[in-house]
Amino acid sequence: MKVKEIRELSTEEINKKLFEAKQELFNLRFQQATGNLEKPSRIRDLRHTVARYKTVLREREISE
Repeated sequence: MKVKEIRELSTEEINKKLFEAKQELFNLRFQQATGNLEKPSRIRDLRHTVARYKTVLREREISE
């Protein structure tokens, strides 16, 4: 998801998606530790996505 698309979402939606992304990231890290991870690049993508969500949320905090 691009930053432009994230900015169009409400704060509640972003928080929900952030929570889901963090859960998925946790599960992928667990799979990596057990050796069952099929797509290691997904961890990197999720980390970037989480950072995008947090950045947009912080921008909104500052603007208020």
